[in-house]
Amino acid sequence: MSAELLKSKFKCFHDFDAFDMNSLLKFCEQVTIPESETLWAEGSVDNYAAFILEGKIGIKKQIEYGGKHVVVGIYTAGSVVGELCLLTEKPRTVSAITLDSTEMVVLHNHKFEEMIQDHPLIGLRLLKYIFLSTSQRLTKSYERIVSMF
Repeated sequence: MSAELLKSKFKCFHDFDAFDMNSLLKFCEQVTIPESETLWAEGSVDNYAAFILEGKIGIKKQIEYGGKHVVVGIYTAGSVVGELCLLTEKPRTVSAITLDSTEMVVLHNHKFEEMIQDHPLIGLRLLKYIFLSTSQRLTKSYERIVSMF
């Protein structure tokens, strides 16, 4: 897995030195998922975050009306998805599917916990990025809700 590719796609890694990147990547795996594959389903407990290197992922939420879904987000290269599951053991609240063949770096929550124990400053920097990313998404969600009224 290329540390330079990850650094080029994600602002949060721009100031990571070679040691930090190599330390982080020891806890991750790079995978390629074909188009139209389900990464996780709402209610599943396979807790990991995915850093999208190439491709597109759709996030959808089941609505009350018999098995229908609403797409709540589409994420491309440079985005992280599933990040809240690094911090909790709770089931997924949304489903994720690949809209294109997608290359991503995966960090499972148990590996994230190991990384925090072994490299707390790297874990802290990653948590800060996750917090900022989630905050930006929440702000955009508020704006979308308000625009409906």
